[in-house]
Amino acid sequence: MSSELKRSILVIDDDITVRKLIAFHLTKNNYDVFPAAGPQEGFDYLNREKIDLVLCDVSMEEMDGFTFCRKVRENQNFRALPFIFVTARTSIEDKSLALDAGGDDLVTKPFDINELILKIQVLIRRTDIYKVYGIKKNLEKSFSQPTPRVLLVDDDPSMVRLFVYNLEKADFDCRFATSADEGYAVAKEYHPDIIISDIMMPEVDGFSFRKMLLNDHDLKNIPFIFLTAKGREDEILDGFEAGINDYVVKTAGPRVVVAKVKAILKSLGKERQKVVTELHHAADSLRVKVVPDSTPFIHGFDIRQWHQSYQGVPGGDFIDYYKLDGNNTAVILGDVMGKKWGAWYFAFAYAGYVRSALRGVLQNTQNYSPAGILQNVNKSVYQDAKISEVFATISVVIIDTMNSVLSYSGAGDLPLIYKDSVTGKIDKFSSNGLLLGFAADGKYQDFNIKMNNGDIALIVTDGITESRNREGMQFGYNKLYNIITNTKPGEDISLKIKQEFEEFTSTIFDDDVSLISITCGETS
Repeated sequence: MSSELKRSILVIDDDITVRKLIAFHLTKNNYDVFPAAGPQEGFDYLNREKIDLVLCDVSMEEMDGFTFCRKVRENQNFRALPFIFVTARTSIEDKSLALDAGGDDLVTKPFDINELILKIQVLIRRTDIYKVYGIKKNLEKSFSQPTPRVLLVDDDPSMVRLFVYNLEKADFDCRFATSADEGYAVAKEYHPDIIISDIMMPEVDGFSFRKMLLNDHDLKNIPFIFLTAKGREDEILDGFEAGINDYVVKTAGPRVVVAKVKAILKSLGKERQKVVTELHHAADSLRVKVVPDSTPFIHGFDIRQWHQSYQGVPGGDFIDYYKLDGNNTAVILGDVMGKKWGAWYFAFAYAGYVRSALRGVLQNTQNYSPAGILQNVNKSVYQDAKISEVFATISVVIIDTMNSVLSYSGAGDLPLIYKDSVTGKIDKFSSNGLLLGFAADGKYQDFNIKMNNGDIALIVTDGITESRNREGMQFGYNKLYNIITNTKPGEDISLKIKQEFEEFTSTIFDDDVSLISITCGETS
């Protein structure tokens, strides 16, 4: 790592021995370390240096770590700063307190320095992703381009009819309310793209209505236009102080309202498109880190993969291969919980963490047991205060080329499907293992399968089985089994599934789709 890529870590602990120990290991791993004997010195470093992550003791005389973290989070500049607590406490309550205080993770003393380094790497990586690409909401709307929704709030029925008629004529979906309270209720249910409100209304006027919206987390950012009868300067200024986007004098007529609504929504559309462009850039630059470009060569076996991300943007699925030794290779298929756009930003941060944890375990394992590997990874994930809030399904397969044995275990995944090439019989091996990070003991178990020439093993994510066609029919297991049954020796089963799946769904998928096929005996 070059010096310009070095990251800076603030270490706060009133025990000088602990400070020196952590600083030694972090420096050895090429981090710049700023050791602080207490919170006040920590604040000084934060205000003076560019800090990439904070490691903070919980029990300190000057101020406890939870209080320090809360004060750090009050500063807008440090809202996303990765923050890890170091403590001798191990209870669930302490983990909860750490999260409530704004921490990202909690490490218990005595800690394993390699585990600490891993957590630091992952947190910094996760934060980098969030900084560069952001957590983008409602991205699906950017592609589907629904009819813009407008809410009009005015107590004058004739004025309402006039404006609604012109808005609908301009191809807006329009709803109206005759009071602020009714408008608030409609906004909660309808969630419009823009709100237009009269100022002068009985009981609750437009300014009070605006305050109601600003106090609602779900509604405060909806663009807002005031309708005013006279356009007095003080009303207009008060409106802009309340964060409105524009105002319209009623006498200007409905065409002006329509024009201003169009202008505001056009501006929002440009911002949405900018988000979509950023997302595609993110996908292009990082896709290789989610799914490899190709499968590895494994003597005596043919490995094929098919991965199609939702609308071309990577989501929750990830694939990895790891050569354990000359005879054993690990094959990994994972799926982060979350559908469509809701999963894409987890795919990089969370999948990166899981893959790093997996590789860390695989590098040090002597017993090639998928269940044992999963349990070690699960332990690491479960102890991570933030990562354990997001669950994932994982299939781990180890291929032993010397003995032609396939070992499998899963964490909340779909069953491994196996076809005997001689009898044509199809079996499924269902793991009872829990979702990764769900509990301290994942209850994983191994299945060992002796493979003969032509036998096929298949692992898939639920994007395949749960996708539906235009008539609403689910692809399901029966169709998948039927394809496997009718696959002839030597045929590429992954290609057959891909072709029939695309025909069934008309290439309109509900989620990421991924599969890995393992055939005993190398094919052309």
